[in-house]
Amino acid sequence: MAARRAERLVNLVICLLSTRQFLTAERIRDAVPGYEAADGSKATDEAFKRMFERDKSELRDLGIPLETGRTSHFDSEDGYRIRRGDYELPMIEFDAAEAAAVGLAARLWQSATLGEPARQALIKLRAAGTEIRTADAPGAVPHLDASDPSLPALLEASRSATVVRFDYVKSGAQEPQQRTLEPWGVLSWRRRWYVAGLDRDRGEPRSFRLSRIVSAVSSVGGPGAYARPEKVDLLEMVAGRGPDDGRIALVRVSGSGAGQLRRIAQSEVEGVLTVTFTETQWLARIIAAAGSSAVALEPPDLVEAVVARLRAVAGEPSEVRG
Repeated sequence: MAARRAERLVNLVICLLSTRQFLTAERIRDAVPGYEAADGSKATDEAFKRMFERDKSELRDLGIPLETGRTSHFDSEDGYRIRRGDYELPMIEFDAAEAAAVGLAARLWQSATLGEPARQALIKLRAAGTEIRTADAPGAVPHLDASDPSLPALLEASRSATVVRFDYVKSGAQEPQQRTLEPWGVLSWRRRWYVAGLDRDRGEPRSFRLSRIVSAVSSVGGPGAYARPEKVDLLEMVAGRGPDDGRIALVRVSGSGAGQLRRIAQSEVEGVLTVTFTETQWLARIIAAAGSSAVALEPPDLVEAVVARLRAVAGEPSEVRG
């Protein structure tokens, strides 16, 4: 199925699920992206009718319960809707791995190609006076950050096995370096997005944090340029990344005020946390927010950053005086 047709069908399903009223073909034509707007010509109207008939048949062939009827006795023609109770699956229980996959899909909604056209369709329906189920309508999901501009391009590149190139600023560096990557996959870890694959410039597997990509992601060649290894643990590539991409901090904690630090720590031994970090100010902010429940021990620049934050809160000069 062509991508544009698939997108139009999904938008049509979202439209028909989001209303209790029967929508006529013309209302659907105005609301759903993908249908050509009416221009008064017979040829355009006939083309729309043929396309809409094919789409209805396609939905029914897919097992989607498309219902035909009229909202009131005053309606002059039939309309269409999809009853949510007939369409929805029964209660499903997920194990931990399946729940994680569903959560990842929710994070991607914000940047998915489908997201904006689907929302536009719902806006058009509301403007036309059609009742919309706002509480449980598709797209009414909690805001989750998937705003890295390189995310869509890297997802597509990893799906199609396309080599990419981008400028990347590694931890502690001032200037970006160009990287050429065979992306094996994109994943979210500790609320940040990473791409992992074979770094062609270094000839070894590497992972890169998307927030450190400072240029547009460009394709090098076409799809199918490489084969992803059959057995590769992307999470291990990210969580176990080398010293160029992460540093180790030691933080002494006590009491209940260091809950966030404990959640991001790799280990705790006798009240001392080991935390992997890449941004000094980010970790300094978390340590300072814990107040007397946390004390930074190493490295020295982290200790200085925490002291500076605490002095700023206390209204003291940030410089340490002898």
